[in-house]
Amino acid sequence: MGFHGHMHENGKVVFKMKVYIDGSEGTTGLRINERFAGRDDIEILKISSELRKDPEERRKFINNSDVTFLCLPDAASIEAVSLINEDNDHTVIIDASTAHRTEPGWAYGFPELGSEFRDRIKNGKRIAVPGCYASGFNMIVYPLVSKGLIANDYPVCVTALSGYSGAGKKAIALYESPDKTEDLFAPREYALSQKHKHVKEMNAICGLKREPLFTPVVDDYYSGMIVSFPIYADLMTKKVTPEELREIYASFYEGEKFIHVMPFGSEDEGNGFFAANAYSGRDDAQIYITGNEDRLLVSARFDNLGKGASGAAVQCLNILMGCDEAKGLNIGE
Repeated sequence: MGFHGHMHENGKVVFKMKVYIDGSEGTTGLRINERFAGRDDIEILKISSELRKDPEERRKFINNSDVTFLCLPDAASIEAVSLINEDNDHTVIIDASTAHRTEPGWAYGFPELGSEFRDRIKNGKRIAVPGCYASGFNMIVYPLVSKGLIANDYPVCVTALSGYSGAGKKAIALYESPDKTEDLFAPREYALSQKHKHVKEMNAICGLKREPLFTPVVDDYYSGMIVSFPIYADLMTKKVTPEELREIYASFYEGEKFIHVMPFGSEDEGNGFFAANAYSGRDDAQIYITGNEDRLLVSARFDNLGKGASGAAVQCLNILMGCDEAKGLNIGE
């Protein structure tokens, strides 16, 4: 990795990673910037605001960086990758857009799914940060498919509830406008044609033969997400109780700092309710297993801007750098 040494006043050389954030004024870019506050191992390369969309200026910044984060729409992310010079073999791209998540040669930025995922991130030059819904989906569906507890043609049906911050700047402005229309005060289902852009990576990462039924809902709160997967126990390859299923997840994510598999029955702490905004501002996630012996429910709760976006992007950088994965991030015990 092309670290750049900088002399401190005491004469000690501290190695800094040169980081450029392309799209630094969007929601994800701003949050990544916040996560770097106070870090002495990173130097942020700052483009002038009037030139931030100029291709030649962006080319200079991308090629001068050790790591470039792409916090851009898909087309702009694809353009940014094309700006990398042919002789540049040092710049790592961490792309937060949808553009490259299922592309060959790109590491998928969800290290908790297995050592091969973490190794690809650590050794990769092209890393795609998962979508927020896909993060929750893969977090709860992947372990069951990979362990053979559900077949890859299981009829997966997942519902997800998100705060409005995941919908981008224009939607945030509508939700926070004093002239907000009546419909924005209520939960709203969308992507009704079953063509949500995250479904492609859900399918690819989990190795599903049958596309999942996926119902996303956006609601009138800023951030936080719950993704829920109901399971018929008799459709599993091996019927398990909720307590046994909880142990399967706990074993799968053992030792992972960012995913907390909650003790069985701990939903009672919320009087049997899950608030989707409980992890707002955090970069880790919870998994709950509820239900009964016939019908089980697996739920992931996290911040769509944290583990679902900027937190995951910074976690990938930390893995690249070989430092504590949680450095600069907000996680619980």
